Formats: sequence, structure tokens, C-alpha cells
Amino acid sequence: MSESTPYRVLARKYRPQRFSELIGQDAMVQTLGNAIRRGRLAHAFLLTGVRGVGKTSTARLIAKALNCIGPDGQGGPTIDPCGVCEPCVAIAEGRHIDVIEMDAASHTGVDDMREIIEASRLAAFSARYKIYIIDEVHMLSKNAFNALLKTLEEPPAHVKFLLATTELAKVPVTVLSRCQRFDLRRIPADLLAEHFAHVVAAEGVAAEAEALALIARAAEGSARDGLSILDQAIAHGAMDGGAAEGVTAPAVREMLGLSDRGAVRRLFALLLEGDAVAALARLREQYDLGVEPAALFRGLLEVVHGVTRAKSGGADDPAQSVEEREALADWASRMGHATLHRLWQLLLKGLEEVQSSPLVIEAAEMALLRLIHAADMPDPGELLRRLAAGQPVAPAAAPATPVAPTPAETPSYPVDFRALHDLLEACGQHRLALLLHDKTELVRYAPPVLSLRSTALPADLAKTLREATGLAWEVRFDEGGEAVPSLLRQEEALKSEDRARVLAEPVVAAALEEFPDAELSEVRSG
Repeated sequence: MSESTPYRVLARKYRPQRFSELIGQDAMVQTLGNAIRRGRLAHAFLLTGVRGVGKTSTARLIAKALNCIGPDGQGGPTIDPCGVCEPCVAIAEGRHIDVIEMDAASHTGVDDMREIIEASRLAAFSARYKIYIIDEVHMLSKNAFNALLKTLEEPPAHVKFLLATTELAKVPVTVLSRCQRFDLRRIPADLLAEHFAHVVAAEGVAAEAEALALIARAAEGSARDGLSILDQAIAHGAMDGGAAEGVTAPAVREMLGLSDRGAVRRLFALLLEGDAVAALARLREQYDLGVEPAALFRGLLEVVHGVTRAKSGGADDPAQSVEEREALADWASRMGHATLHRLWQLLLKGLEEVQSSPLVIEAAEMALLRLIHAADMPDPGELLRRLAAGQPVAPAAAPATPVAPTPAETPSYPVDFRALHDLLEACGQHRLALLLHDKTELVRYAPPVLSLRSTALPADLAKTLREATGLAWEVRFDEGGEAVPSLLRQEEALKSEDRARVLAEPVVAAALEEFPDAELSEVRSG
């Protein structure tokens, strides 16, 4: 390339010029080809998909396919435009007068639509069809959409509308119903890596297969994003050693802030082994190399996902190395689904904390430690199995401080405390029942004699009891005798015993040890 020739970025230089050059959109190309061959062309097409999958490029290819006249000037619409006739060349260069491209993000108003509607009534100047390509059509205002509806439904025979959008949900259903819709899929990573290999070969740049696989993963299904990253990687590789340095995997990892997948697997193994010291050292090592903790957690999530897919019999990822597949298969044979799901949830929570914490590396360390400790816990199914077999369910630990009273500590009362329940039932809804329940400590119950210890009861209790129950009672207040606690205190003691018994259950104790912020809010009897 001469110094006077401006540099064209790879995303523009390698924009598809034929339908055969579209990556990963075979179904759409086949449907469109059948429509062209049979003369069943819609008057409006809607192209949807994530950024960079080729929506605008596809729209231009459709424009070429509809207006191509062939090298001899006698051709008709074709799925394989020649690329050499005047319409094909002019459309490819973006200068055809009958192919009008509009960015809806900057032309959102109803007046812009009125201009299109008025112009669409005029015949094409030189092409077979006058074509309007409206990109990011979801950005149009409500009034602009309404103005376009009638023309979309019944356009002049010489007009075709090609609409493109990344946010299909924002396009009114009235517009969707008037268009033939094509969903452009995310491009698989293996196809992207293969495409990038062709690009670097055409550019005369050496590139490692692993480096191209990393770029393909980072592109997340977008050819344009991937080519932009590849452009940057080529420049990055040339910084230290010229163009001959090429694109290497370590350089791409450094550029993107990615962790070595092997390092991630080694860290994952340390987490499963419960080696906290080594795991934290590995984390710090990656951090010092410039790897963001969030990227490391995403790598760990990918490992868990890969192990789960391997365990479920999912297809192999073509971007994975042989060593990685073997490691995932080995873990899959030794880990249960419940453990994998728990690891996934813990890593997700850790990623959220790392992304939101002002202390990034500290949050990452705490999240890894939590994961290591949780790895010692058996899954719920294993816990039930151990309980049924009478086996211990929690890791060995120092004896905990007893939280429940021992049987020897349970008080033994000198009287039948159930007797006061009978008296309360006899009182019914009388206000005295509440006082007897909450405030009365019973010393002796031998009807009609009632010996109590309480200062909250009325002095004329015998009279009040006779009114409430119809029986004559002799009430004595004995402050020196041994008394049974009030019914209220007894009920509270029973609740405390139930709570202590639940807290002492091995499953609950193990759960609270793992999640120290958790609390037992309520104990319900079965």
C-alpha cells in the first residue's frame, strides 16, 4: 500500500460483496435465493440481528441482486450478482442514485418519512428498482412509523424497502406485519476464526490459531467487532517487532485483558482441592499480570459451563484445545450436577461483587474463599443420604458451644401445670384468662383451693373467678413456696428448645457455618 493510499480498516475492506461471502447465514441466503428465482419478491424486507452480523451488508447485497443486469446488460434479478455491471459497481461503492441509504438514528422525524414517501412515487432513474435502506429503523418516532405504514403496505411496483434493526422489540407490530423478516444469526466462533484466518492470509500477516480463536470468542458473534479486534491485534503485534511479529495468543490476551485458559483451569483445580493459600496466590499472580478479576471469574464460569456440558453429553466446543476437553471430561466424571450448579451460583455472585466493589481484588479473594469453603459441603441429596444412614454430614470441626439446654437442665415442676390450662378454658373470653396466662405462677392447684404467686392479679380474685367459672374458689397468695413459671414463660421456653434443637441439626449447622449472615427466622412444627 502506497503512502498516498488511505488505510481501510479490515471491517470495511472485507465487507461481503457476494452472498457466498456472508458467514453463518445460509438459511437466509437460501430463502432469498428461492424467492428471487420464483419471482416472489416482497416489497419490504426487515433484517434483524445483533451488531456486526451483516445487516447493512446484506441489504446492499439484496439491492445488487435485485438491480444486477449482468456483464452483458441483459440479466435479471439473481442471487449471484455479477459484481461488474454498472449497477453492481455503483451500489458497492455507495453512489447509486436509486439506492438510498438512511440512518434512522439521525432522521427520526415524520418530515424525513414524508420526503421518502414523496420521492418513492417517482420512477427509478436507471435501476430496475428504487431501493430504500433504512438502518436502525427502531429509532424512528411513532409519527414517522405511522407515516410510513401505508407506503410499506402498498408501495409503487418499482420500490423496495430494506429495513435493518438491532432491537426488534421496538419496531411496531404494524410494521412487522408488512415486511418479510430475516433473522441474521450470531456467527459461531469457529466460523469467525476460520474467516479471520483467511483475512490474515490475505493481509500477509502471521497469526496463531489460538490467537484467532481468542479474538473470535471476544467478538461474541459479530464479524465487524472481530475484524476490529483483529485490526488492533495486528497493530499490537507490530509495535515491538514489526509486521513479522504477527498475532500471538499471549499478545491478544494481554491486549484484551484475558487470562490464559490454562491458568484458569489450574485455579479451578485449586478451588476444588480446597487449597486456599495456593488459590489466592494464583489469583494475585494473574492480577499482577494485568488480568482483571472480573475476567478471571468469567473464565471460571466458562469452565463450570464446559464441565456441565461435558457431563450432559453436549457437543464439543471447536474452539477448545485437546487438553481443555480432557480436563473438562475428567471433572465431569467426578462431579455431580448439584455441585456444578452450586459452583455456578457462587461464581455468579462473586462476579457481581467484584464488578460492584470498590475493592476489586479484595472482593475477588473473599469470593474465592467462600467458594472453597462451600466446596466442602455435600449437596442436599448427599446430606439426606448421610442422615438416613446415620452418618456425619458436616466436615470435622472443633466442638461448638452448645446452643440447646441438656435434659438435666430442664426444670421439674412439683404440680400438674396442665391444671391451669383447664382453668383458663373455664374462664373463656374473660379478661382474667389473659392475666392467668401471662402473669400467674402456680404454687398449688387443688380445687377449690388455688395457691398462686403473682402481684399482677386483683385482690378479689376469688370473686372474679366465681363470676367467670360459676365455682366457689379459695385463692391463696404464697410468695415463699416453689412455683411453676407462668404459661407464657413456659411457651417461650418450649420455643427456645425447638429453635435450639433445629439449630443443632447437622444440616442446619453446616449451612449456617457456610453462610454466617443467614438467620433462622422461624420454627414451625409439622
